[in-house]
Parts: sequence; structure tokens; C-alpha cells
Amino acid sequence: MIKDLEAAIGYRFHNISLLQNALTHSSYANERWHNSLLSNERLEFLGDSVLGMLVAEYLYRNFPNRPEGELTRMRADMVCEATLAAAANRIGLGTYLMLGHGEEQGGGRSRDSILADAVESVIAACFLDGGIQAALQFVQKFILVEVPVTKLHNADYKTQLQELIQQKKNQTLSYLLVGESGPDHDKRFDVEVTLNGERVGLGTGSSKKRAEQDAARAAIEKLFSEKV
Repeated sequence: MIKDLEAAIGYRFHNISLLQNALTHSSYANERWHNSLLSNERLEFLGDSVLGMLVAEYLYRNFPNRPEGELTRMRADMVCEATLAAAANRIGLGTYLMLGHGEEQGGGRSRDSILADAVESVIAACFLDGGIQAALQFVQKFILVEVPVTKLHNADYKTQLQELIQQKKNQTLSYLLVGESGPDHDKRFDVEVTLNGERVGLGTGSSKKRAEQDAARAAIEKLFSEKV
């Protein structure tokens, strides 16, 4: 079964345990070994950075006339949950995931957040096994196939909020985790964003990163409504 996934990815691992780890969701690790450190979460952390760097380099080299703000929004579009989940579906990655019973029954194999995290984990596994070229091969094949050259379909609310508040001098934005709930395999995070010490938005998401985006979206809506 793993060999089928290697064929779909187009990369054969020297250390197959890295790929197996990338497919291990925290719900499975907690049920089987009672140890979330054996899940793919650490690989996801690394893969997020590797993916961001490779996409940023691609955009820098291929769009020399685009300003920094636009490149940032393009990168956000290319590494967002929807884009990564679509890449996972092209590979059929959900079929290979190791999920706990509850997550399996709850439709975890088709959940965008789980699929997106798994893609980042696979990228990290490729990087650790074959170096940056192995990771780049994966990203080129499955992520860089749909570059948002014109209309961006995913909003980077944090960047939009930063650009909005920079219209005035001496503005300070801060994001703070204010709540965390749910089992390890289905965490929910609550994040507030403050402007000069005053809360302007509260967001919720399946990761701190997504909760921050949701908080920034809420802040933009609040600030614009106050202008009207």
C-alpha cells in the first residue's frame, strides 16, 4: 500500500518510516500508543516552513515585477488549507492516512484540515529523506501546478489587516491565544487580535494559524464598519 503512495508521489523513500510517520494522525497515535509525539504533527511543523520557503522562492524568481505585498498574498493562496487539500485529493492521500476510530467514523479522510496537514507532513518527510530537491519535486508536481497569477481565491486576512493599520503611524498589532478546547485529534483554538492593546477581533480555527486568520478577518470587518 505504501508503495502505491510512493508511486503516486513519484518518490521512493530510503527511510520508509518517515512516510509512515507522515501518515499517522494524532488520533491514531493517541489510541494506539497514547503518545501524540508519534503522530505527524512535528513533521507538519517542519513541512509548513519548507513549503513556505519553496513557494516564496518560486514566486520571487518567476514574478520579478510583483511587489512584496502581492507576492505575500500569492504565497498565502498557494499554501492555504483548500489548496493543500486539493493536492492531497489528487494523490488520493486520504486513503493512506492512519486515523483513530472516532476520526475515521467522523469522515476524517476527507476533512480538508487533516488532508492539508498530511500534505505538509509528507513534504517534511521528503525533505528529511532526500533533501531539499526531494521536497521541491513534490511541491513542483502538486502545489505549483495552479499559481494564482490574477485573481486570488484565498484571502490572507493577516496581511490585509497589517496593510490596513499601516495607513496610520505607530500602530501595533498583537495575536494572543485565549482558548483551546477539544480532544487532541480535533482541537479548536481561540485567538484574539489587539490593536494598540484593544481587542478588535476574535477568531476560531483548527490550528493557531487558522484561528489567527479568522481573528484578522473579524478585525477587518470591525474596523471597516466603524468607518462607515
